[in-house]
Amino acid sequence: MPIRYLFKQLLLPPGVLLLVLLVAWWLRKRFPRVAAACFGLAIGGLWLMSLPVVVEWSARLLEREPALVEARWADLAQQVDVIVVLGGGREQGDPAWGDDQPSSMALERLRYAARLAKASGLPLAISGGLHYGQPPSEAALMAQVLLRDYGMPVQWQEEASRTTWENATRSAELLHKDGIKRVVLVTQAWHMPRARWCFEQAGFQVLSAPVGFLGVANGRPAGGWLPESKALWQSSLLLNEALGLLIYPVVYGRP
Repeated sequence: MPIRYLFKQLLLPPGVLLLVLLVAWWLRKRFPRVAAACFGLAIGGLWLMSLPVVVEWSARLLEREPALVEARWADLAQQVDVIVVLGGGREQGDPAWGDDQPSSMALERLRYAARLAKASGLPLAISGGLHYGQPPSEAALMAQVLLRDYGMPVQWQEEASRTTWENATRSAELLHKDGIKRVVLVTQAWHMPRARWCFEQAGFQVLSAPVGFLGVANGRPAGGWLPESKALWQSSLLLNEALGLLIYPVVYGRP
């Protein structure tokens, strides 16, 4: 198991909040007030993260790039040279398909990219490496889906990246050799600001094509103020993204 993954799971919610609960239990007799504060912090954090309305509000802070207007899809070839789709994880050994499959987020990106490609005639490039170090790569799985389900061949596959920064830098190594520096980038709306920044740092001119907006009306009963397990997962994604936006310029920013 990669150390980076282990630290990420322990130091970000909900993992860190569960650790705080353990601390509260451990301190309950010797330091009851501190234990009570830890307990309140952990339960309060888990409750807030499980609310769809919090997901909606949080996503609006991250989703800065507008959706592409469908009427402009046919003109994309005049502005860019290729559609780049970022990997979004994979599901292992799905019995229904008899093999690994792209995650639901990755499939959402693929569907959108396929429509853009059909409307514009632009070629496709996929970026996504090994999931937890085991083949096949995310790029290979996504390319299979595009070809089998949408009849869309992939011209470039970048299969070594593990992070958004590597998505950009390794795609640059692949595409710049063919003189390609103008791309339309497909990823989740909340991920787009960081992804765009990475690709621009790697020397690309980027046209954003975000999908999967979370900062829209949640449509849940009681306005989204009732806890929901899906919201907890979405909140974790958004928090991870917010931290990434803060950390990436410090780690990868050019002097």
